[in-house]
This record gives sequence, C-alpha cells and structure tokens, in this order.
Amino acid sequence: MLSELRAAHKVIGVKQSKKAIRDGKAQEVFVALDAEKRVVGPVYELCSETDTKLTEITTMTELGDAAGIDVGAAVVTVLR
Repeated sequence: MLSELRAAHKVIGVKQSKKAIRDGKAQEVFVALDAEKRVVGPVYELCSETDTKLTEITTMTELGDAAGIDVGAAVVTVLR
C-alpha cells in the first residue's frame, strides 16, 4: 500500500487525519515511528476506538516521500 500512497486520495497531517478518522472517512492510517509520541498518540487512540487500520512506517521522511511531499510527515491517512 505504501507504494500506492502517492496516487491515493489522502490527507496529510495529524489534525486532518484525526478529523477523517472521527468522520469515518479513513480507510488506512500511516504513522511514522520517529514522530513525537505526544503528537501521534491521539491518532493511535482514535484508530483503536474506531477500529481503523493503522500501519507504522519507520521514518517521517520515508512517509513524506511515499505521500509525494518534500518534507517528512508524521501521519498520512488514505480516505475511502
């Protein structure tokens, strides 16, 4: 799925991802393991509460590259 992330309908960032998860629009959430836990912690909680698939990626840089942006990303969410 990571290779398909660039072309997928998605949102990037914690705030946008939390909104998509709460609204039931999230298909899969990708979280970078090197992101600050205080930042991504609420995303883990929401995914657990809503039974949303969560995939961990090694680095923010790797996740940002996969999403097609020039900076690192802590969270990327693929939408339904």
